[in-house]
Amino acid sequence: MSLGELCVAALGVVIVVSCFTKLNVGVLAIGIAWIIGVYVAGLPGASIIAGFPTALFLTLVGVTLLFSLAQSNGTLDRVARYAVRTCRGNRGLVAAMYFVMAAALATIGPGNIATAAILAPMAMSTAARVGIPAFLMAIMVGNGANAGALSPFAPTGIIVSGIMTKIGMPGFEWESYAYNLLGHAIVAFGGFFLFGGWKLFARPLAPSPVANALPNGVPNGVPTAGTPDCLPEIDEPMEFRHWLTIGVVAALILSVIFFDVNVGMGAFVCAVILVLARAADDGVAIKAMPWGVIVMVCGVTVLIGLLEKTQGIDLLVSLIARLSTAESVTAVVALLTGLVSVYASTSGVVLPAFLPMVPGLALTLGVTDASAIAQSMNVGAHLVDVSPLSTIGALCIASAAAGTDTRRLFNQLLAWGLSMCVVGAVICYVMFGAGA
Repeated sequence: MSLGELCVAALGVVIVVSCFTKLNVGVLAIGIAWIIGVYVAGLPGASIIAGFPTALFLTLVGVTLLFSLAQSNGTLDRVARYAVRTCRGNRGLVAAMYFVMAAALATIGPGNIATAAILAPMAMSTAARVGIPAFLMAIMVGNGANAGALSPFAPTGIIVSGIMTKIGMPGFEWESYAYNLLGHAIVAFGGFFLFGGWKLFARPLAPSPVANALPNGVPNGVPTAGTPDCLPEIDEPMEFRHWLTIGVVAALILSVIFFDVNVGMGAFVCAVILVLARAADDGVAIKAMPWGVIVMVCGVTVLIGLLEKTQGIDLLVSLIARLSTAESVTAVVALLTGLVSVYASTSGVVLPAFLPMVPGLALTLGVTDASAIAQSMNVGAHLVDVSPLSTIGALCIASAAAGTDTRRLFNQLLAWGLSMCVVGAVICYVMFGAGA
């Protein structure tokens, strides 16, 4: 077995382990890369260490720290509650608002998983109170969160843009975001109306009779399907710390767009402002940061770096090329990334493993627009992520109100997620064509 084949096999082990165990595969990937690189390939240790993505690590830490501060001081929760109240009177608009709100919140920085963690409890509770089926709400809030995943300000968007820049495809940040947003809007609203969501626009809601609702907007904290058709009152006003948080986040976004400020370094500065102003507690925020995801992404990137050094990427390109033609490659890669992403982390495993194959795959198949292949991977991998086997789907199930048939919801979301492998392939073929 050649070194390239050994590294490909090692990547396969990492993917399988990520599907069936709770071990952080970033740690596993670094260990495997060190053993193969130093003790089998005879490479210097410094060569393996150089594969650690320092710039990506700092960017992820900065951005996730800022939005962990915004979450821990209550800003994101209050913004979400005020947004929901704008839908007063129409349950169909309530569901649509959760898609829009999740997409917007994920776009400005927290990313898809953090957004789902923030909104899913409120969304599923609201669904039970106003009579929206749990499945419909789950696909709206879940796909909404995923719709903003590739924002240049979000962790996954930062990961993807970094990988695409590394493989010679810079400048696609907003294009990747727009295509992903469009794909999720199509499946979310398509599924919503297909499974009866159109009926929800006919029956209006009444104002809440609850004068002092608890944080989840439900009397005594126990939502049930039989409670009145009403929305929760807002009893927690915006305070100085919340307005300051909104202000620094807005300043960061504007500085990145108009002054080309590095989003990670800018986020560190914004975080410092919030902590010094006593608008948030950095100790609480740091503990709440998604360190596991950060380690996973950076660790897998170390192994991918070794894969490149040993020509393992070329072997993977050859394998996928045998299954594809220039006309079908966008559909094939969307299907493959979707199938793997049902079980493995999209941002931590799937995209770092597949995106480096794009230039070689385009060259082998004679595809002139390599970005079509990359975007198919990005969209196809994300469309399946409302499956209960993924974090976002699991968050929706865990947030289901008391009285919800969670087994039925699990089966519905599992069928939805698996079907998105095929639906994603079709959507990517239509959106990106052959890429030739």
